Amino acid sequence: MDAKMLLGADRAHSLAMFAAVVEQGSFSAAGRLLGLSPSAVSRTIDRIEARLGVRLLLRSTRALSITAEGQAYLQAARRILADLDDAEQQIADQGAPRGRLRVSAALSHGRLCIVPLLGEFAALYPHILVDIALTDTVIDVAAGQADVAVRFGLLADSTLTARRLGETRRLIVASPDYLARFGEPQVPEDLHRHNCLNFNFRRAEPVWPFLRDGREFALTVKGNIEANNGETLGQLAAIGVGIARVGAFSVAQEIAEGRLVPILEEFNPGDVEIIHAVFVGGATTPARIRAFVDFLAARLSRSIAGPAT
Repeated sequence: MDAKMLLGADRAHSLAMFAAVVEQGSFSAAGRLLGLSPSAVSRTIDRIEARLGVRLLLRSTRALSITAEGQAYLQAARRILADLDDAEQQIADQGAPRGRLRVSAALSHGRLCIVPLLGEFAALYPHILVDIALTDTVIDVAAGQADVAVRFGLLADSTLTARRLGETRRLIVASPDYLARFGEPQVPEDLHRHNCLNFNFRRAEPVWPFLRDGREFALTVKGNIEANNGETLGQLAAIGVGIARVGAFSVAQEIAEGRLVPILEEFNPGDVEIIHAVFVGGATTPARIRAFVDFLAARLSRSIAGPAT
């Protein structure tokens, strides 16, 4: 270690010792905390005062008191020591990501696509504590309500960083039993004779898009049940209640098991919803956040797109 590094290390040690003296109220108490003799602590404070040319502490036989210069020095010392702690934590994070990671995800997508991956992530990063909340409420990442949020569709303008995780197609699905009872629609207009299950979001309209001869058009549909997530609509369709138009990820298992089948695929406009991880980015982004976002991007990009058109 060269002379400058030695001097820097000695000054950091001196700052910590001065802060300990003020916080403990005496040289002897600070010495016990630091494993040093009272005289060693006193000599260090003397050297700081000699170097600065000011009195930081006033000594008496009964107590120590801090001067105005000492108070300013204490504030600076605490700030510098805190910066050192932050720098060391960032370096430690880069070496082995650790700490609590707060994740927010939508109910259906979180349950079906993210929760099943957490065991693998925990095995890869045993020092990260994943704290996941599944909710369809949009939480405020910028305000510190979560470290990472997984979101669908268009994102509002913000200072947050967004990393694309993948996309999911929309499919129109029905159960073989339903189609056997009511017939399979051959063209979009046939849906007027069917029970079409819809979302109940305020922004959602009972309109499904289609593509015919290279031109897109929308068809108004009707049904007797609405829900706030595609998983529920898919479950209803799987038990023969009606026809649903949902994200492919929410019905992937039902399709694989033959409990649902895509219909009207030749009229599918190929619309997709983009899925993003949203977080506070920048050079100081903790390694645990970067590790989790990288992990999701690698796994979800190949698992949630759904059947190709």
